[in-house]
Amino acid sequence: MAENIEASLENKKIVGNVDSNFLDMCYPPIIQSGGIYNLKFSVVSDQNKLHFGTIICALGVRYKSYCSNVVRTMFVDPSDEQQSNYNFLLTLEEEILKTLVDGTKLSSVYATAVDYVKKNKPELLKNLTKNIGFVMGIEFREGSLVLNTKTDLKASKGMVFNINIGFSNLTRKEGKGDQEKKYALFIGDTVLVNENQPATVLTQMKKKIKHVGIFLKEDDDEEEEIEQPDQLLGRGMRKAVLESKLRTDISTEDKRKSHQKELATQMNNEAKERLAQAKSDKTKVKAKKSNISYKNVAQMPKDPDIHALRIAIDKKYETVILPVFTIPTPYHISTIKNISQSVEGDYTYLRINFHHPGSSVGRLDTVTFPNPDAIFVKEVTYRSSNTKAPGESSAPAANLNTAFRLIKDVQKKFKTREAEMREKEGIVKQDTLMINPNRGNPKLKDLYIRPNITHKRIQGTLEAHTNGFRYTSVRGDKVDILYNNIQHAIFQPCDNEMVILLHFHLKNAILFANKRHVDIQFYTEVGEITTDLLKHHNIHDRDDIRSEQHERELRHKLKSAFKNFIEKVENLSKGEMEFESPFRDLGFFGVPHRSTVLLQPTSSCLLCVIEWPTFVITLEDVELVHFERVSFHIKNFDMVFIFKDYSRKVATVNSVPMNLLDQVKDWLNSCDIKYTEGVQSLNWTKIMRTIIDDPEGFFENGGWTFLDPESSGDEDDSDEEGEDSYMPTDVEDNSEETTDSEFDEESAESEFEESDESGEEELSSGEESGKDWDELEKIAAHDDKQKREQDEEEQTLSRKRKQKSQGGSSKKRKR
Repeated sequence: MAENIEASLENKKIVGNVDSNFLDMCYPPIIQSGGIYNLKFSVVSDQNKLHFGTIICALGVRYKSYCSNVVRTMFVDPSDEQQSNYNFLLTLEEEILKTLVDGTKLSSVYATAVDYVKKNKPELLKNLTKNIGFVMGIEFREGSLVLNTKTDLKASKGMVFNINIGFSNLTRKEGKGDQEKKYALFIGDTVLVNENQPATVLTQMKKKIKHVGIFLKEDDDEEEEIEQPDQLLGRGMRKAVLESKLRTDISTEDKRKSHQKELATQMNNEAKERLAQAKSDKTKVKAKKSNISYKNVAQMPKDPDIHALRIAIDKKYETVILPVFTIPTPYHISTIKNISQSVEGDYTYLRINFHHPGSSVGRLDTVTFPNPDAIFVKEVTYRSSNTKAPGESSAPAANLNTAFRLIKDVQKKFKTREAEMREKEGIVKQDTLMINPNRGNPKLKDLYIRPNITHKRIQGTLEAHTNGFRYTSVRGDKVDILYNNIQHAIFQPCDNEMVILLHFHLKNAILFANKRHVDIQFYTEVGEITTDLLKHHNIHDRDDIRSEQHERELRHKLKSAFKNFIEKVENLSKGEMEFESPFRDLGFFGVPHRSTVLLQPTSSCLLCVIEWPTFVITLEDVELVHFERVSFHIKNFDMVFIFKDYSRKVATVNSVPMNLLDQVKDWLNSCDIKYTEGVQSLNWTKIMRTIIDDPEGFFENGGWTFLDPESSGDEDDSDEEGEDSYMPTDVEDNSEETTDSEFDEESAESEFEESDESGEEELSSGEESGKDWDELEKIAAHDDKQKREQDEEEQTLSRKRKQKSQGGSSKKRKR
């Protein structure tokens, strides 16, 4: 294995675009396993076969005369004690990196490591390596700059260290033999010393236990898996397998149903607990904001139009002053619903409609007024003449035209400001982004942002800092997203897609471009999204082959860049950020918005982030999934997601292919989500409103059981019907009927209809019910063949009869 690793330095697929002429090994690769461990870089890999237990790998490479080194320990089915010791070793390395800063003595770094082991796990102190690293550069190991008790030299900014720490001669209690009992732990990284901050890890390879450990199944599971294939021994055993499945084994559908019953009970109990907790929280009734035009008469403008009893508009206080019964009366612009102007003959009419209880029907009707019992003005209409009197500069209707235009302008500005304030409502203020001044921050360049900051899309750079991300466009716009505000961080690779992206689904919406956003993504395109169909394409065209090769290289380059960025961010955030990728194999097509898209689940949500607007549903928030239009003669069905927060609108996915119904059911069942199905489409707005009005009564009447066709009441009825309809064969058949049936069977063996009946009786008997499909198909084919032969005989007989009748009639004519 070590020789193969050394030979791979000349493999272009592995080293990529790096010039292999400048590549060289610092030392032969070291691979140790099977209880024989020596935590030094002067060791040579032995000739023993690899043992699946604890495996230590060390690799040092020199590129353009400068060295780098990495050490990892891998496990196969580690014990809890091994995992605990390994996790402690990782925390010990983090403590060393915190201490290793500019101006620190190398001996004090080692002393810090020793004190940390003494404090937390003193039993491992005797197993700790004698030194924990050394300076590395053109020389692989600087002998005078070693991290141990003797070196008093100080670390300087820009120094590169090889930190390697380990515990040797450890014992595994559960092990069998020396190969499993003895083990060691060893990790190493190449780090860069900084000023006033921890050292930066340059070898960003994963080293958590979930990344370096292989966890095998238990022996019982393996035995069961091995025993199952042994039953399928050739064609003769198929009948036995089918009989056992039909009579004793539980099918996947039955398993799903039993699990769904458990989930239904659990769901109802959790819903009742939530209702009990929410009883104390009283919902606030939304009241319409009361805008006051003037606090006193002195604030009214001294406009000559007011004294002349004309319509006046005060832009400062956003007020319309209308003459009502010769009294100038102010109305705030928020009280005006709409205005209209019309010309009829010699007069111009201006109609002003006001907001009042009952004026808005539908969704806006939920807005209540501070004093609904007061008397409201519904509308006001003014009329003015279009005829200009002698000596006047304009017609009286000019005032109405001016008022109509000014009221429209003031109303537009007011509505725009109100819309902005509504967007800002409920915005949770984020913490301040802590900018990391280090130039080595994880960074991705030339990315687009969705939704766009401006009307035209512009590129920018996404950079990770101490507690969040900052996206900076080329124009200078900045968007900050903090780690603690991200609910789902999704990495969508470019496999079978034309874009590669990072998507963030936020806990609380953030505001940019004067709008609130919960879903933000950063993406770049891979290859050409559009193709020129007029261009002649040839599979042997060199330009096409070159462009395809270039696209493959670009995909690989972008994928590795995004993965490297994700790994650095996860290490920088210390586990606070964890990216998830969708499982394409579990995906299914549906229409969440307008177009058909591929919906793909992750470990915590169901999403489609390729097309905009995106669709992201957190599985923890889902209480129930209902399938609508489930019928065999329909090709598609709909999915309705009902959330635990009943005030939240249900989410719908339309036109899911019917052949994927079982796949979707299996996925929901594995996620412990209750599902139901029905033939009709339901009015979910009314259903949710009914539940919100009386949630206790809803659950007292059975809760969500009305959606389930196999509810408890139906099951009881079906059981009673089944008992009534069932009768033993000896009671049902009388002696006369049995004798008649025997006589019929004996006397009518040659006739086709009764042979068909006897065939049905044979198939309905208990002995033949276990036949496999091949045998049943042979019987059906034999019956079809007999029927076909009988039909042919009848046709030939009828032809002969016709020919005879035609021949007899012709002879009579001749006579």
